[in-house]
Amino acid sequence: MFRLVNLGELKCGKTDFNSFLKLSGDILRFGGVSKAIVIDRYNNVVKGNDLCDALRRLGCVYAPVTINEDSETLARLVTLEELGFYEDIKPEPMRVFRSTLELLYRNWPTPLVRLESLSSKEVNVWCKLEWYNPYSCSVKDRIAWYMLKKAFEELGRVDTLYEATSTNTGLALAALSNIYGIKSRLYLPSTTQQCVDYIFRLMGAEVLRKEATITTEMIEDVKKDALKDGAVNLNQFENDYNFEVHLRYTAKEIDLQVRSSGLKLAAVVGGLGTSGHLSAISHYMKNRYGDQVKVIGVVPASGSIIPGIRRVESGMKWVHLVKVDMIYDVTLKEALEGLINVARRDGILVGLSGGAIVQAARKAISDGVVNEGDIILIIPDHGLKYIEIIERCIEVQFF
Repeated sequence: MFRLVNLGELKCGKTDFNSFLKLSGDILRFGGVSKAIVIDRYNNVVKGNDLCDALRRLGCVYAPVTINEDSETLARLVTLEELGFYEDIKPEPMRVFRSTLELLYRNWPTPLVRLESLSSKEVNVWCKLEWYNPYSCSVKDRIAWYMLKKAFEELGRVDTLYEATSTNTGLALAALSNIYGIKSRLYLPSTTQQCVDYIFRLMGAEVLRKEATITTEMIEDVKKDALKDGAVNLNQFENDYNFEVHLRYTAKEIDLQVRSSGLKLAAVVGGLGTSGHLSAISHYMKNRYGDQVKVIGVVPASGSIIPGIRRVESGMKWVHLVKVDMIYDVTLKEALEGLINVARRDGILVGLSGGAIVQAARKAISDGVVNEGDIILIIPDHGLKYIEIIERCIEVQFF
């Protein structure tokens, strides 16, 4: 026989990322678990440490346990619902928050809104508006919060943070550093618009510009500086908590929103920057629903620079570990056209990467990649942040 216990009571260690990826895929695909974790009377895990860790990292509340190794294999599947898989998505119904941290994670799910401008009888296009996150007004609040939270758990104390950023992760870390009393130094590539320096300094962060076109070119310099100065470098480009937070929250939110609204999910479209959020969503959707849900990535066309997204060949960790059905190249001009179209027809101003994602969705529909059902676009942030770039594009008569 087995019993369900709170995962917080179990003493289990952390497994490597590849093992977690495989086992979490199995759990999502089967919709639960068919084995119990073997424990002793002190709640130490004797057998099934990998299962214990995977359930914990997926955000489950409960785990099936036994003290008898012979009863490790269960007579039935213990479902995700029984494991409390969805319980960490608990929005505050009256929207009263006791701190800005609560405003972040108890304000999830972020809104899902239908775009009239792209929708038709056959296909409905929905935007998941990540600018409803409070610190950077972007999807990057999620990874900044989670990476820092895990750093506290593993290191105990963090005094100084060094991080390479193009804008949004830096804004989120600057805000969180203020909350926790941490010093932050943010490394920006030379291509980042100048106005963000003032925002970072206003937030109390130190800003260091580097002669680089994209953030990944600065990774090794930031690592060396952090090691020399005794600072913590969370490194959003290689930190698996980037992937994990989106698997545990963002993908799960989409699943709940789709099911509660009766949508027929046909595709998810998202930009590739670090590749964390789209890779995690792909891992979730492909294991839960198979190839009936297409996953479409968006990158800048060769020669274009679009803030927040970059070419796959520039180096991405997680996109190579999951299935992405196709990747669309979008030029800066096309991204602006997508931004303008949504602004003038739906009345919302998405960011430049959001404009690129809109255009990729338009291409996917036109190419027949998606013929019917619902498409969800992950819109990373708001367009007001990029007014400096938009102004330059007006000057060169892009539109």
